[in-house]
Amino acid sequence: AARMFLRLLSDVRWRAANPKWRRMTCSRRSTSSTAEPHPVSLPAQAQVVICGGGIMGTSVAYHLSKMGWKDIVLLEQGRLAAGTTRFCAGIVSTARHVSIELKMADYSNKLYQQLEQETGVKTGYMKTGSISLAQTQDRLISLKRIASSLNVMGIPCEIITPKQVAQLHPLINIHDLVGAMYVPEDALVSSANVSLALATAASRNGVQIHERTSVSHVSVQKGCVTGVETDRGQIQCQYFVNCAGQWAYELGHSGEEPVNIPLHACEHFYLLTHPLKEPLASNLPTIVDLDGRIYIRNWQGGILSGGFEKNPKPLFTEGRNQLEIQNLQEDWDHFEPLLSALLRRMPDLEALQIMQLVNCPESFTPDMRCIMGESPTVRGYFVLAGMNSAGISYGGGAGKYLAEWMVNGYPSENVWPLDLKRFGTLQSSRTFLRHRVMEVMPLMCDLKVPRWDFQTGRQLRTSPLYDRLDAQGARWMEKHGFERVKYFVPPGKDLLDLDQSKTFYKPDWFDIVGSEVKCCKEAVCVIDMSSFTKFEISSTGDQALESLQYLFSNDLDVPVGHVVHTGMLNENGGYENDCSIARLSKRSFFMISPTDQQVHCWAWLKNRLPDDSNLTMEDVTWKYTALNLIGPRAVDVLSELSYAPITPEHFPSLFCKEMSVGYANGIRVMSITHTGEPGFMLYIPIEYALHVYNEVMNMGQKYGIRNAGYYALRSLRIEKFFAFWGQDLDAFTTPMECGREFQVKLEKGMQFVGQEALLEQKQNGVYKRFTMFILEDHDTDMDLWPWWGEPIFRNGRYVGKTTSSAYSYTLERHVCLGFVQHFDEKTGEELVVTTDFINQGEYEIDIAGQRFQAKAKLYPFSSLFTHRRRKDEVELSGYQRE
Repeated sequence: AARMFLRLLSDVRWRAANPKWRRMTCSRRSTSSTAEPHPVSLPAQAQVVICGGGIMGTSVAYHLSKMGWKDIVLLEQGRLAAGTTRFCAGIVSTARHVSIELKMADYSNKLYQQLEQETGVKTGYMKTGSISLAQTQDRLISLKRIASSLNVMGIPCEIITPKQVAQLHPLINIHDLVGAMYVPEDALVSSANVSLALATAASRNGVQIHERTSVSHVSVQKGCVTGVETDRGQIQCQYFVNCAGQWAYELGHSGEEPVNIPLHACEHFYLLTHPLKEPLASNLPTIVDLDGRIYIRNWQGGILSGGFEKNPKPLFTEGRNQLEIQNLQEDWDHFEPLLSALLRRMPDLEALQIMQLVNCPESFTPDMRCIMGESPTVRGYFVLAGMNSAGISYGGGAGKYLAEWMVNGYPSENVWPLDLKRFGTLQSSRTFLRHRVMEVMPLMCDLKVPRWDFQTGRQLRTSPLYDRLDAQGARWMEKHGFERVKYFVPPGKDLLDLDQSKTFYKPDWFDIVGSEVKCCKEAVCVIDMSSFTKFEISSTGDQALESLQYLFSNDLDVPVGHVVHTGMLNENGGYENDCSIARLSKRSFFMISPTDQQVHCWAWLKNRLPDDSNLTMEDVTWKYTALNLIGPRAVDVLSELSYAPITPEHFPSLFCKEMSVGYANGIRVMSITHTGEPGFMLYIPIEYALHVYNEVMNMGQKYGIRNAGYYALRSLRIEKFFAFWGQDLDAFTTPMECGREFQVKLEKGMQFVGQEALLEQKQNGVYKRFTMFILEDHDTDMDLWPWWGEPIFRNGRYVGKTTSSAYSYTLERHVCLGFVQHFDEKTGEELVVTTDFINQGEYEIDIAGQRFQAKAKLYPFSSLFTHRRRKDEVELSGYQRE
């Protein structure tokens, strides 16, 4: 029986369902990995070559063929579904924190439900439902937040009592539970058979599938995929898809142009039991006990139970390979904590006979989110891998989005949280990956409260001021590998207590951040913002200006020394980037973008800038330390340090000038702060950073200067209704939808990317509107805080979600930002969102199932901005980019 499970696939069923396959492949021995004769030779060329015959590769092939692409070859080094897919526990769960992952899992569930009828291949689909248990109130809050998201997406879900848990699953011990979340439509499948069903459908649609074929490397010319080399010959192709699972990293580095795919394998354990005396019902709900670190599902009348231990065992760090993943060694000592948790949760299993402990590798990524998208360095090279033990839940949806990406140039949803380009080369160190996945695997079950941070792989990218700031009480977070200050702990504060404070309620740093905000408004603060992405673009002639005018929405043909806030839009008018660009000279521009844009923005521009030796683009992020000098006394500090007039007449807003500060020359000073408060950004050549910082702090003492961090910055920018790329703004958000018409020059005399889409929106109206919400009946001290992702209700109907939030120390209220949509109550049709629709509604924000009244506010951009902007008005355009 165990052998039957471990194989999980029936060659007989597969061949019966697809006679064509029988002719294409030779007979094979059941477990041998030796080379066998191949009756059908590989094609000389194809449009797409997919490497990997697991759930991801077959899903991509299935969806590409559904979308009309037929010239596709899928290559598998062993047998179909014989890798990690074969060992998958087969649990399809939609209970996900990240919205895009939730959507992928929901689509997968619906796809698998009808797949057997479509293909004739039995998939073992069984709608059992799932129950996520909570042993603590904080865990229950976390589940309630997920439940709120599931319910507004139309996925049935409810928070239930321990007694209801016992009614749904009589064998569960409920004595230590405070509640649970029940998702009745979650399901179980045979993951290998799902993969074979997808392959069957793809094959019928014309996809060629070849087993026992290994890809050795990908051929690249002029930065584009041209073909693949295999152990059976070469195939020329336009697109290559790396779905090689745990081997995706090695395959990425085997090409002529390396593609970094940061993932690493860990051993994953689960046990199988013989059937109970009274076999478990096949429709018994799956149990997810996150506090116990285990999951439990029915399996052939017995159970299958595994989990995510606190001390995981990474493997294959050295890149060792094998064709088909054989069952690794049992390790009962290692599994003992999970077995103890299982017996505590299901005490009646004490006398149950265990059949086998299965040990199989699973691949994990540095941030617990899967990897998809096109390589930033090789065009036509796509990746779908690193599923963090959720491959069967994501398989259908992930394959769909990647297929859309390849066919249409973009997916139908915002997949930035999963995009390969969110990582840089620094995350591809094998040592980093080994250490990080040892933290990631336990985190699969750990309670993740808002604003938690990874502990491994830290202090990798730091400002020259890191040690100086650390000694003054800085508390750090990490963005794109860069250390950034959250806030500064005052002398005498209990640091240990503060660092260990984790809560969904009012945090311990509340008063600390409040004092930093107060100083920004009344005196002067310094924030180290060196992590910003910084590019210089220049040319010998007008090439730089002409190219940037086409790629950006605002008019960059401004006098030298002026700074322009602008969007880098896609063809649909959505934000690929939100940035500030200073014109340093007639032929040179300095571009500042969000921290996590470093790879994405570089790839976007490289792929669209003309191939002209007279046009250059340089990443100068590491060359400059950036200090944000915020507050009404910032002008006094800077004027005394530079001996230069800093009055509005000599230094207008949105202006850039090279100045001397202290003894240091060549400091680029810009009159913006990205918060709406007065002040300046100082871009300092890195060798002068410490000197300038010391001079600023010494001179600022008489003006009450102090250090501040990003939490204060966030509070300031949110209360001023400033949007944040990556959270508020994304590739599906246009300037028209978030009140940024003033950053778009539709009539600037030349065409730019996204112009047609924006003109259409201007004429027809928008279908979502960026809105500010001020919570009215919310008790900051006693109630749960909003963080982001909370459902928004208008007149009792769901209209959108919050995208970011913060406590406003000025308004003494919580402020949430989010998008409001308008759907016809009868037909569900999307309608235009007007100002009246926003202003005439009564709003509530749902925080973990509890609704709080909120006042909606549309920032009056049109009345604040005119062709001749005054200083205080222009500063409002200094949007936050984190």
